[in-house]
Order: sequence, then structure tokens, then C-alpha cells
Amino acid sequence: MVISSIKTFGKYCIFLAKVFSRPDKWKVFFQSLVFEINKLGVDSIPLVVIVSVFIGAVIAIQMTINIVSPLMPSYSTGLATREILLLEFSSSMMCLILAGKVGSNIASEIGTMRVTEQIDAMDIMGINSANFIVMPKIIGFVLFIPVLCILSMFVGILGGWLVAEFTDMLSVEKYIYGIQTFFNEWYVWYGIIKTFFFAFIISSVSAFYGYYVKGGALEVGKASTNAVVASSILILLADVILTKLLLQ
Repeated sequence: MVISSIKTFGKYCIFLAKVFSRPDKWKVFFQSLVFEINKLGVDSIPLVVIVSVFIGAVIAIQMTINIVSPLMPSYSTGLATREILLLEFSSSMMCLILAGKVGSNIASEIGTMRVTEQIDAMDIMGINSANFIVMPKIIGFVLFIPVLCILSMFVGILGGWLVAEFTDMLSVEKYIYGIQTFFNEWYVWYGIIKTFFFAFIISSVSAFYGYYVKGGALEVGKASTNAVVASSILILLADVILTKLLLQ
């Protein structure tokens, strides 16, 4: 188990060395980069918006129901909703969700290219297939992930506001006051910094599993599943490490 993990990690490092080499044609690279930003990033906006607005609303409802102590100020719901979204959900939990969407997309796409021998054809023509296929995906997703993180934060807070606006569970004034109370700007940067690492993990690990697929369509499905599982575990591990480093 340990030896196999070390071998896989070494193979992953060699793969990254192939990926991050100088592109043969910069024009083609930037065209692919724009395409991948649109496919992996922009196309993920609806999922981020839908999940974030409902999670923000659920957090606000649960905090309102459970904070019944007279010792707790009435603005605690807004403050707790903001802290949960900024510190954990809009970075870590959202990237776990995106690992399922983006990660499986990358692994299955590259895996299909492998089993249909498109990657082999590129290698025969002297093209660095890892660089040509994978690098635009990694850089594109890493560049766009802060947009998704900030959007998730905003929409999640908006979801809590909708609960305050359209129900009588809490007042809008107290919710907004709680959002503004004891605001720490570093928490926003903390969430954004974490997403850079998580986006790199999702895109590179998924590409790795897809690139080294052997077999047919069944193995492509297995590689996609393994990519999502491995990405999720590594995101949780990185979350612990980054939290210790950035918030100590």
C-alpha cells in the first residue's frame, strides 16, 4: 500500500514535469486556455449559484432556530452565516462539489482520448501531449476559481438575506448588521488562497488519472471515479494544512 502510493506520487510528479514545459505554440495554448476557462469555469457558475443560495438560506434558518439563548445577540445569525460561508463553505465545500463536476469531466475527457489513441497519435507526431492537453485545463481552472469562490460567498449571503426578507424568522436589519459586525477582510483572502490550491489539486489529479487510463470505456469510468475520490481526500488534507498555516 505504502510502496504503491509512493510509486503513484512519483509518477504524478513526472507527469507534472511533462505538463509544465514550454508550449510549442503559444497562440494555440492561449486559444485552448480561453476554451478551458469557459468550459471548466464559466459553465460551473450555475451550479455554484444554485448550491450557494440554498446553503446560505439553510444556514440562516438553522442558526435562527438553534440560537435561542437570551445571552446571544440577535445579530448572531448574520454573523454566523457570514463566517461559515467565508471560512469553509465557499472554498472547501464548494471545491469538493466542483471536484465531482470538473474532476470527472477532465478525467473522462482525457481518458477517452487515451483509449481512442488520440494521445498516442500526438506522441507519434512529436507533440508533448501532456502539455498540449492538460496545461490549459490546470491554468484555466486555477485562474477562474477565485471568481467562483467570491460568487459563492456573495450568493450564499444573499440566500440568508432572502430568508430574512421573505420570512418572519429574523429581521433584515439584524441580519445585515450581523453580516457587517466584526468583519475580518483576511477571511475573504483566506478562502480565495485555499481555492487556488484546491483547483490545482482537482485539475491535475483528474488529468493524471485520465491520462494513464488503460483499457476501454469501463476503465475510463473507473478513472473518473478514482479522480473524484482522490481529489476529495487531497482537498480535505490540504484544507487542514492550509487552515493551520493561514489562521494560526
